[in-house]
Amino acid sequence: MDSLYSISISARATLDLHSLNNEGGEGNQIQTRMVNIVDQTGRLQNVNAISGDMYKHIQSDHLIRRALAAGLPVCAGCRTFNANRINADKDFLNRNATLNDAQLLSELFRTCAVDDMAGILITEGKRSLPRKSVVEFGWVVGLPDSVTTDSYFHVKYANERSESKRKEDRDSTESTGSNLGQAIFHRPASSGVYAAICHIDLARIGFNDITQTYAIDAAQRAARAKILLESVLFTFIEPNGAMRTTQAPHLVNFEGVVSFSKTSIPAPTVSPLKDEFVNHVGNLAGVLNRIQPDAVEVAEFRDLSEFGNILAELMDWQPYTHNYSR
Repeated sequence: MDSLYSISISARATLDLHSLNNEGGEGNQIQTRMVNIVDQTGRLQNVNAISGDMYKHIQSDHLIRRALAAGLPVCAGCRTFNANRINADKDFLNRNATLNDAQLLSELFRTCAVDDMAGILITEGKRSLPRKSVVEFGWVVGLPDSVTTDSYFHVKYANERSESKRKEDRDSTESTGSNLGQAIFHRPASSGVYAAICHIDLARIGFNDITQTYAIDAAQRAARAKILLESVLFTFIEPNGAMRTTQAPHLVNFEGVVSFSKTSIPAPTVSPLKDEFVNHVGNLAGVLNRIQPDAVEVAEFRDLSEFGNILAELMDWQPYTHNYSR
């Protein structure tokens, strides 16, 4: 069976009535995130967007749950969903305090599949040892003229008030007719078509960038690659985030293209902000296959189930193995 070097996902997601992208509040108004982009015609546009940090956080949560369910090694910090991950595992850090950076990185891979794939910066003690994530998300950006945000009126009854405040409210109600003991606020909800990109470097699973060797065996790397692809799939199926208790996103459609490479040629991606992105990914794959025959393949999908079928098939592939001589 062929091996997978990298995977790129380019997709358009139709999301309705979501609040995944709130960036704070001012007074009683919750604000939604807006970004400036240059569209495919070269014009500046201000559009609604969801941070790639949000999708990376969603994916990491799914990754931890799937790694635990599959019995993969997971550090004490990740087991409790601690944001510091292995930095919160004092036993690991104390046990390996005398190791140099290269040795510590290899020990990290053997100890925690999550930190191996999701990335970490070990900052305990005098160290500053980075491990770059093997999965990357870009901003999930609204297509110009295809996304909108509305603000909706909400009211919450506040029953825990002092006697003096209640009297003040009663006097105010009698004089102005205002609502007694109610907190008024405005909550946004966004709807539209969003461009999403994701890149996965499967060849780097378990790979020590300092020693240029693998710290775990092929079977463990394959098990981790499967769980990683599961977590990416679940990220798009269930995009957790802000205000899901009352504003869970309506995922109307998810369509695009998956490209994947079988050699050390990167899987191509083209932003879905461009209308013909699927064709452009296919054309670019053709160019790369002229450089190295049969190096890159593409698979289009029209909905989330077809996307799931593509990733499910790729879960059975083995991750590519670097063979560098020292």
